[in-house]
Amino acid sequence: MMWRMLLQSWRKNLRRKFLAVLTVFLAAGLISALLAVSIDIGDKMAHELKSYGANILIEPAGQAVLPALFGNRSAPLSGQDLIDESELPNIKDIFWRNNIIGFAPLLSGEVRVQGKSIPVLGTFFSQPVNVPDETDFHTGQRIISPYWQVTGRYPNEPWVQGQTADVLIGRQLAQRSGWKTGDTLTLQGSHAQQSVVISGVLASGGDEENRLIMPLALVQQLLGLPGKVQAVRVSALTVPENDLSRRARDNLDGLSAADYDRWYCTAFVSSIAHQLEEAISGSAVHPIWQVAASEGVVIEKIQLLLAVVTLAALAASAMGIASLMTSTIMERSREIGLMKALGAHQWQIMLLFYLEAVLSGALGGMLGCVAGWGLAKAIGLMLFGTPLSFAWVVVPSVLVVSMLIAVIGTWFPARRIAKLYPVEVLYGN
Repeated sequence: MMWRMLLQSWRKNLRRKFLAVLTVFLAAGLISALLAVSIDIGDKMAHELKSYGANILIEPAGQAVLPALFGNRSAPLSGQDLIDESELPNIKDIFWRNNIIGFAPLLSGEVRVQGKSIPVLGTFFSQPVNVPDETDFHTGQRIISPYWQVTGRYPNEPWVQGQTADVLIGRQLAQRSGWKTGDTLTLQGSHAQQSVVISGVLASGGDEENRLIMPLALVQQLLGLPGKVQAVRVSALTVPENDLSRRARDNLDGLSAADYDRWYCTAFVSSIAHQLEEAISGSAVHPIWQVAASEGVVIEKIQLLLAVVTLAALAASAMGIASLMTSTIMERSREIGLMKALGAHQWQIMLLFYLEAVLSGALGGMLGCVAGWGLAKAIGLMLFGTPLSFAWVVVPSVLVVSMLIAVIGTWFPARRIAKLYPVEVLYGN
Protein backbone atom coordinates (compact mmCIF):
# COMPACT_ATOMS: atom_id res chain seq x y z
CA MET A 1 0.00 0.00 0.00
CA MET A 2 2.79 2.42 0.94
CA TRP A 3 4.62 1.87 -2.36
CA ARG A 4 1.39 2.37 -4.28
CA MET A 5 0.79 5.69 -2.56
CA LEU A 6 4.42 6.65 -3.23
CA LEU A 7 4.01 5.93 -6.94
CA GLN A 8 0.76 7.91 -7.14
CA SER A 9 2.40 10.81 -5.30
CA TRP A 10 5.17 10.94 -7.92
CA ARG A 11 2.63 10.87 -10.75
CA LYS A 12 0.51 13.68 -9.34
CA ASN A 13 3.34 15.99 -8.23
CA LEU A 14 5.80 15.48 -11.05
CA ARG A 15 6.77 19.17 -11.29
CA ARG A 16 7.72 19.48 -7.62
CA LYS A 17 9.50 16.14 -7.66
CA PHE A 18 11.50 17.35 -10.65
CA LEU A 19 12.46 20.51 -8.75
CA ALA A 20 13.51 18.42 -5.74
CA VAL A 21 15.61 16.10 -7.93
CA LEU A 22 17.12 19.11 -9.69
CA THR A 23 18.06 20.71 -6.35
CA VAL A 24 19.77 17.54 -5.17
CA PHE A 25 21.35 17.03 -8.60
CA LEU A 26 23.01 20.46 -8.54
CA ALA A 27 24.29 19.95 -5.01
CA ALA A 28 25.46 16.38 -5.67
CA GLY A 29 27.23 17.40 -8.86
CA LEU A 30 29.11 20.17 -7.09
CA ILE A 31 29.90 18.03 -4.05
CA SER A 32 31.13 15.05 -6.09
CA ALA A 33 33.32 17.32 -8.21
CA LEU A 34 34.76 19.04 -5.12
CA LEU A 35 35.38 15.69 -3.40
CA ALA A 36 37.16 14.36 -6.48
CA VAL A 37 39.23 17.54 -6.69
CA SER A 38 40.10 17.50 -2.97
CA ILE A 39 41.21 13.85 -3.17
CA ASP A 40 43.49 14.41 -6.17
CA ILE A 41 44.44 18.04 -5.55
CA GLY A 42 47.28 17.10 -3.20
CA ASP A 43 49.27 15.20 -5.83
CA LYS A 44 48.42 17.67 -8.60
CA MET A 45 49.43 20.68 -6.51
CA ALA A 46 52.54 18.90 -5.30
CA HIS A 47 53.55 18.38 -8.93
CA GLU A 48 52.81 22.02 -9.72
CA LEU A 49 54.75 23.23 -6.66
CA LYS A 50 57.81 21.29 -7.78
CA SER A 51 58.57 24.44 -9.75
CA TYR A 52 59.97 25.71 -6.44
CA GLY A 53 62.75 23.15 -6.83
CA ALA A 54 64.03 20.25 -4.75
CA ASN A 55 62.71 19.84 -1.21
CA ILE A 56 65.39 17.47 0.18
CA LEU A 57 69.18 17.86 0.32
CA ILE A 58 71.62 14.96 0.81
CA GLU A 59 75.13 15.84 2.02
CA PRO A 60 78.10 13.90 3.39
CA ALA A 61 77.73 13.56 7.15
CA GLY A 62 81.07 15.34 7.76
CA GLN A 63 80.08 18.27 5.58
CA ALA A 64 76.74 18.66 7.33
CA VAL A 65 78.13 18.37 10.87
CA LEU A 66 80.95 20.90 10.42
CA PRO A 67 79.49 23.58 8.13
CA ALA A 68 81.42 26.41 9.78
CA LEU A 69 84.77 24.88 8.81
CA PHE A 70 83.78 24.70 5.17
CA GLY A 71 82.23 28.04 4.42
CA ASN A 72 83.60 27.94 0.89
CA ARG A 73 81.72 25.08 -0.75
CA SER A 74 83.39 25.65 -4.13
CA ALA A 75 86.31 23.42 -3.13
CA PRO A 76 85.19 19.83 -2.48
CA LEU A 77 86.24 17.90 0.58
CA SER A 78 88.59 14.97 0.47
CA GLY A 79 87.36 11.86 -1.30
CA GLN A 80 86.31 10.01 1.85
CA ASP A 81 84.02 12.90 2.82
CA LEU A 82 82.07 12.80 -0.44
CA ILE A 83 79.15 10.63 -1.46
CA ASP A 84 79.71 7.70 -3.79
CA GLU A 85 77.89 8.15 -7.07
CA SER A 86 77.27 4.39 -7.12
CA GLU A 87 74.83 4.84 -4.22
CA LEU A 88 72.54 7.24 -6.08
CA PRO A 89 70.20 4.48 -7.38
CA ASN A 90 69.41 3.70 -3.71
CA ILE A 91 67.38 6.92 -3.69
CA LYS A 92 64.78 5.06 -5.78
CA ASP A 93 64.90 1.97 -3.59
CA ILE A 94 63.24 3.30 -0.42
CA PHE A 95 59.70 2.67 0.84
CA TRP A 96 58.45 5.90 -0.81
CA ARG A 97 60.45 5.38 -4.04
CA ASN A 98 57.40 6.12 -6.21
CA ASN A 99 57.18 9.58 -4.61
CA ILE A 100 60.69 10.48 -5.75
CA ILE A 101 60.21 12.64 -8.85
CA GLY A 102 63.91 12.99 -9.51
CA PHE A 103 67.30 13.92 -8.11
CA ALA A 104 70.42 15.75 -9.24
CA PRO A 105 73.92 15.22 -7.78
CA LEU A 106 76.21 18.22 -7.40
CA LEU A 107 79.99 18.58 -7.49
CA SER A 108 81.54 22.05 -7.49
CA GLY A 109 85.06 23.32 -7.84
CA GLU A 110 87.23 25.76 -9.78
CA VAL A 111 89.10 25.48 -13.08
CA ARG A 112 91.34 27.83 -15.06
CA VAL A 113 89.98 29.35 -18.28
CA GLN A 114 92.09 31.81 -20.25
CA GLY A 115 94.21 32.42 -17.17
CA LYS A 116 91.23 33.14 -14.91
CA SER A 117 89.77 31.02 -12.09
CA ILE A 118 86.18 30.10 -12.95
CA PRO A 119 83.77 28.23 -10.62
CA VAL A 120 82.18 25.15 -12.16
CA LEU A 121 79.29 22.91 -11.17
CA GLY A 122 78.85 19.31 -12.28
CA THR A 123 75.36 17.81 -12.24
CA PHE A 124 72.86 15.70 -14.15
CA PHE A 125 70.62 17.40 -16.71
CA SER A 126 68.58 14.46 -17.97
CA GLN A 127 70.85 11.53 -17.22
CA PRO A 128 69.72 7.91 -17.61
CA VAL A 129 70.14 6.04 -14.32
CA ASN A 130 69.69 2.34 -13.66
CA VAL A 131 67.20 2.00 -10.82
CA PRO A 132 65.23 -1.03 -9.59
CA ASP A 133 62.03 -1.82 -11.49
CA GLU A 134 62.37 1.12 -13.94
CA THR A 135 63.89 0.50 -17.33
CA ASP A 136 63.97 4.07 -18.68
CA PHE A 137 64.51 6.37 -15.72
CA HIS A 138 66.03 9.79 -16.47
CA THR A 139 66.76 12.39 -13.82
CA GLY A 140 68.51 15.69 -13.40
CA GLN A 141 68.01 19.43 -13.28
CA ARG A 142 65.51 19.41 -16.15
CA ILE A 143 63.20 17.37 -13.90
CA ILE A 144 63.78 18.86 -10.45
CA SER A 145 64.52 22.48 -11.45
CA PRO A 146 61.82 23.47 -13.96
CA TYR A 147 62.40 27.11 -13.05
CA TRP A 148 65.79 27.01 -14.84
CA GLN A 149 65.54 29.04 -18.03
CA VAL A 150 68.05 28.13 -20.72
CA THR A 151 68.59 30.32 -23.76
CA GLY A 152 69.97 27.82 -26.24
CA ARG A 153 69.89 24.13 -25.34
CA TYR A 154 70.82 21.83 -22.50
CA PRO A 155 74.06 19.80 -22.77
CA ASN A 156 73.74 16.34 -24.25
CA GLU A 157 73.95 13.39 -21.84
CA PRO A 158 75.50 11.01 -21.11
CA TRP A 159 78.91 12.57 -21.79
CA VAL A 160 81.64 10.17 -22.91
CA GLN A 161 85.27 10.87 -22.06
CA GLY A 162 87.24 12.05 -25.07
CA GLN A 163 84.31 13.90 -26.67
CA THR A 164 83.91 17.67 -26.72
CA ALA A 165 81.42 18.45 -23.94
CA ASP A 166 78.51 20.88 -23.97
CA VAL A 167 78.20 23.25 -21.00
CA LEU A 168 75.85 25.95 -19.78
CA ILE A 169 77.14 29.34 -18.74
CA GLY A 170 75.43 31.32 -15.98
CA ARG A 171 73.88 34.57 -17.12
CA GLN A 172 75.94 36.79 -14.80
CA LEU A 173 79.18 35.00 -15.71
CA ALA A 174 78.34 35.44 -19.40
CA GLN A 175 77.80 39.17 -18.89
CA ARG A 176 81.12 39.60 -17.08
CA SER A 177 83.22 37.44 -19.39
CA GLY A 178 81.62 38.20 -22.74
CA TRP A 179 81.35 34.47 -23.52
CA LYS A 180 78.28 33.44 -25.48
CA THR A 181 76.52 30.43 -26.94
CA GLY A 182 78.70 28.61 -29.46
CA ASP A 183 82.04 29.70 -27.98
CA THR A 184 84.69 27.02 -27.38
CA LEU A 185 86.61 27.13 -24.08
CA THR A 186 89.53 25.13 -22.78
CA LEU A 187 89.14 24.16 -19.13
CA GLN A 188 92.24 23.40 -17.08
CA GLY A 189 91.44 21.46 -13.94
CA SER A 190 93.75 20.17 -11.22
CA HIS A 191 93.87 16.72 -12.86
CA ALA A 192 92.83 17.14 -16.51
CA GLN A 193 92.18 19.49 -19.39
CA GLN A 194 89.06 19.53 -21.56
CA SER A 195 87.63 21.57 -24.43
CA VAL A 196 83.97 22.49 -24.09
CA VAL A 197 81.34 24.29 -26.17
CA ILE A 198 78.81 26.65 -24.58
CA SER A 199 75.39 25.30 -25.60
CA GLY A 200 73.21 27.74 -23.66
CA VAL A 201 72.94 30.55 -21.13
CA LEU A 202 71.30 29.73 -17.79
CA ALA A 203 69.06 32.08 -15.80
CA SER A 204 68.13 30.53 -12.47
CA GLY A 205 68.12 33.38 -9.98
CA GLY A 206 70.67 31.48 -7.88
CA ASP A 207 74.39 30.96 -7.49
CA GLU A 208 74.42 28.89 -10.69
CA GLU A 209 74.39 32.14 -12.69
CA ASN A 210 78.03 32.73 -11.68
CA ARG A 211 79.26 29.30 -12.82
CA LEU A 212 79.85 27.03 -15.76
CA ILE A 213 77.41 24.14 -15.41
CA MET A 214 78.37 20.89 -17.07
CA PRO A 215 77.89 17.11 -16.91
CA LEU A 216 78.93 15.59 -13.59
CA ALA A 217 81.41 13.15 -15.18
CA LEU A 218 83.36 16.04 -16.73
CA VAL A 219 83.81 17.87 -13.41
CA GLN A 220 84.81 14.60 -11.73
CA GLN A 221 87.52 14.17 -14.36
CA LEU A 222 88.77 17.78 -14.13
CA LEU A 223 89.00 17.64 -10.31
CA GLY A 224 90.30 14.08 -10.08
CA LEU A 225 87.28 12.83 -8.13
CA PRO A 226 85.86 9.95 -10.18
CA GLY A 227 82.60 8.52 -8.86
CA LYS A 228 82.20 11.21 -6.18
CA VAL A 229 79.51 13.84 -5.58
CA GLN A 230 79.35 16.66 -3.06
CA ALA A 231 75.58 16.79 -2.51
CA VAL A 232 72.33 15.56 -4.01
CA ARG A 233 69.13 17.53 -4.44
CA VAL A 234 65.98 15.41 -4.34
CA SER A 235 62.47 16.34 -5.40
CA ALA A 236 59.79 14.23 -3.70
CA LEU A 237 56.00 14.30 -3.50
CA THR A 238 55.05 14.79 0.14
CA VAL A 239 51.99 15.37 2.33
CA PRO A 240 51.64 18.40 4.61
CA GLU A 241 53.28 18.15 8.02
CA ASN A 242 51.08 17.54 11.06
CA ASP A 243 51.52 17.11 14.80
CA LEU A 244 52.96 13.60 14.41
CA SER A 245 55.62 14.70 11.92
CA ARG A 246 56.55 17.67 14.09
CA ARG A 247 56.97 15.39 17.11
CA ALA A 248 59.15 13.09 15.01
CA ARG A 249 61.32 16.03 13.99
CA ASP A 250 61.75 17.13 17.60
CA ASN A 251 62.37 13.70 19.13
CA LEU A 252 62.19 10.67 16.87
CA ASP A 253 63.27 8.28 19.63
CA GLY A 254 60.39 9.51 21.80
CA LEU A 255 57.73 8.13 19.45
CA SER A 256 55.90 4.96 20.40
CA ALA A 257 56.22 1.96 18.09
CA ALA A 258 52.76 2.57 16.62
CA ASP A 259 53.43 6.27 16.05
CA TYR A 260 56.82 5.52 14.50
CA ASP A 261 55.27 3.04 12.05
CA ARG A 262 52.54 5.52 11.14
CA TRP A 263 55.10 8.31 10.63
CA TYR A 264 57.45 6.06 8.64
CA CYS A 265 54.62 4.87 6.37
CA THR A 266 53.31 8.39 5.66
CA ALA A 267 54.90 10.51 2.94
CA PHE A 268 56.04 13.33 5.21
CA VAL A 269 59.14 15.10 3.94
CA SER A 270 60.83 14.23 7.25
CA SER A 271 60.08 10.49 6.92
CA ILE A 272 61.32 10.40 3.31
CA ALA A 273 64.49 12.21 4.40
CA HIS A 274 64.96 9.65 7.18
CA GLN A 275 64.61 6.76 4.73
CA LEU A 276 67.10 8.37 2.34
CA GLU A 277 69.59 8.70 5.18
CA GLU A 278 69.17 4.98 5.83
CA ALA A 279 69.67 4.17 2.15
CA ILE A 280 72.85 6.20 1.51
CA SER A 281 75.77 5.41 3.79
CA GLY A 282 77.72 8.25 5.38
CA SER A 283 75.09 10.85 4.51
CA ALA A 284 73.10 13.47 6.36
CA VAL A 285 69.72 14.24 4.77
CA HIS A 286 67.83 17.45 5.47
CA PRO A 287 64.47 18.67 4.19
CA ILE A 288 64.62 22.10 2.59
CA TRP A 289 61.96 23.54 4.87
CA GLN A 290 61.38 26.74 2.88
CA VAL A 291 60.08 24.61 0.02
CA ALA A 292 58.45 21.81 2.03
CA ALA A 293 56.61 24.15 4.40
CA SER A 294 55.25 26.36 1.62
CA GLU A 295 53.91 23.31 -0.23
CA GLY A 296 52.07 22.09 2.87
CA VAL A 297 50.56 25.51 3.65
CA VAL A 298 49.29 26.03 0.10
CA ILE A 299 47.72 22.56 -0.15
CA GLU A 300 46.08 22.84 3.30
CA LYS A 301 44.52 26.22 2.44
CA ILE A 302 43.17 24.93 -0.87
CA GLN A 303 41.64 21.86 0.80
CA LEU A 304 40.10 24.08 3.50
CA LEU A 305 38.57 26.29 0.80
CA LEU A 306 37.10 23.23 -0.94
CA ALA A 307 35.64 22.03 2.37
CA VAL A 308 33.98 25.41 3.00
CA VAL A 309 32.46 25.47 -0.49
CA THR A 310 31.20 21.88 -0.03
CA LEU A 311 29.52 22.75 3.28
CA ALA A 312 27.93 25.81 1.67
CA ALA A 313 26.53 23.60 -1.12
CA LEU A 314 25.13 21.16 1.45
CA ALA A 315 23.43 23.93 3.41
CA ALA A 316 21.98 25.58 0.31
CA SER A 317 20.56 22.33 -1.06
CA ALA A 318 19.06 21.37 2.32
CA MET A 319 17.34 24.76 2.49
CA GLY A 320 16.03 24.32 -1.03
CA ILE A 321 14.59 20.89 -0.21
CA ALA A 322 13.02 22.29 3.00
CA SER A 323 11.33 25.07 1.04
CA LEU A 324 9.96 22.65 -1.54
CA MET A 325 8.68 20.20 1.08
CA THR A 326 7.04 22.98 3.11
CA SER A 327 5.03 24.14 0.11
CA THR A 328 4.25 20.51 -0.79
CA ILE A 329 2.85 19.79 2.67
CA MET A 330 0.73 22.94 2.55
CA GLU A 331 -0.65 21.96 -0.86
CA ARG A 332 -1.36 18.39 0.29
CA SER A 333 -2.86 19.31 3.66
CA ARG A 334 -6.30 18.00 2.61
CA GLU A 335 -4.72 14.71 1.49
CA ILE A 336 -2.89 14.44 4.82
CA GLY A 337 -6.09 15.24 6.73
CA LEU A 338 -8.00 12.58 4.79
CA MET A 339 -5.33 9.96 5.56
CA LYS A 340 -5.53 10.85 9.24
CA ALA A 341 -9.33 10.67 9.14
CA LEU A 342 -9.14 7.21 7.59
CA GLY A 343 -6.95 6.01 10.46
CA ALA A 344 -3.41 6.48 9.13
CA HIS A 345 -0.83 6.93 11.88
CA GLN A 346 1.32 10.01 11.90
CA TRP A 347 4.49 7.96 11.48
CA GLN A 348 3.05 6.34 8.35
CA ILE A 349 2.34 9.73 6.79
CA MET A 350 5.80 11.01 7.71
CA LEU A 351 7.35 7.81 6.32
CA LEU A 352 5.64 8.51 3.00
CA PHE A 353 7.23 11.95 2.81
CA TYR A 354 10.62 10.61 3.88
CA LEU A 355 10.47 7.89 1.21
CA GLU A 356 9.68 10.54 -1.39
CA ALA A 357 12.68 12.53 -0.18
CA VAL A 358 15.00 9.50 -0.23
CA LEU A 359 13.91 8.61 -3.76
CA SER A 360 14.50 12.20 -4.91
CA GLY A 361 17.88 12.21 -3.17
CA ALA A 362 18.97 8.90 -4.73
CA LEU A 363 17.94 9.93 -8.24
CA GLY A 364 19.49 13.38 -7.94
CA GLY A 365 22.61 11.91 -6.38
CA MET A 366 23.17 9.41 -9.19
CA LEU A 367 22.75 12.07 -11.85
CA GLY A 368 24.94 14.43 -9.82
CA CYS A 369 27.76 11.87 -9.67
CA VAL A 370 27.82 11.70 -13.45
CA ALA A 371 27.82 15.49 -13.73
CA GLY A 372 30.47 15.77 -10.99
CA TRP A 373 32.71 13.31 -12.82
CA GLY A 374 32.59 15.47 -15.93
CA LEU A 375 33.07 18.68 -13.92
CA ALA A 376 36.11 17.23 -12.12
CA LYS A 377 37.65 16.27 -15.46
CA ALA A 378 37.02 19.78 -16.80
CA ILE A 379 38.53 21.42 -13.70
CA GLY A 380 41.64 19.26 -14.05
CA LEU A 381 42.05 20.16 -17.71
CA MET A 382 41.58 23.88 -17.07
CA LEU A 383 43.89 24.10 -14.03
CA PHE A 384 46.53 21.43 -14.62
CA GLY A 385 46.27 20.50 -18.29
CA THR A 386 45.41 16.89 -17.42
CA PRO A 387 42.08 15.45 -16.19
CA LEU A 388 41.74 14.68 -12.51
CA SER A 389 41.28 11.04 -11.58
CA PHE A 390 37.80 10.31 -10.22
CA ALA A 391 37.96 8.14 -7.10
CA TRP A 392 35.02 5.75 -7.11
CA VAL A 393 34.68 6.03 -3.36
CA VAL A 394 33.09 9.40 -4.15
CA VAL A 395 30.00 7.71 -5.67
CA PRO A 396 28.63 5.95 -2.55
CA SER A 397 29.65 8.92 -0.43
CA VAL A 398 27.72 11.36 -2.61
CA LEU A 399 24.67 9.07 -2.79
CA VAL A 400 24.54 8.84 1.00
CA VAL A 401 25.03 12.59 1.38
CA SER A 402 22.34 13.30 -1.24
CA MET A 403 19.78 11.17 0.56
CA LEU A 404 20.74 12.74 3.89
CA ILE A 405 20.29 16.21 2.39
CA ALA A 406 16.81 15.26 1.20
CA VAL A 407 15.86 13.69 4.56
CA ILE A 408 17.22 16.61 6.60
CA GLY A 409 15.45 19.07 4.29
CA THR A 410 12.22 17.13 4.80
CA TRP A 411 12.52 16.82 8.59
CA PHE A 412 11.74 20.47 9.34
CA PRO A 413 8.52 20.79 7.30
CA ALA A 414 7.44 17.23 8.18
CA ARG A 415 6.93 18.35 11.77
CA ARG A 416 4.01 20.46 10.54
CA ILE A 417 2.11 17.24 9.86
CA ALA A 418 1.59 16.77 13.61
CA LYS A 419 -0.18 20.16 13.76
CA LEU A 420 -2.66 19.31 11.02
CA TYR A 421 -6.08 18.24 12.31
CA PRO A 422 -8.44 16.41 9.91
CA VAL A 423 -11.50 18.51 10.80
CA GLU A 424 -9.74 21.82 10.12
CA VAL A 425 -8.05 20.91 6.84
CA LEU A 426 -11.00 18.99 5.38
CA TYR A 427 -13.36 21.91 6.00
CA GLY A 428 -10.80 24.41 4.70
CA ASN A 429 -10.22 26.31 7.97
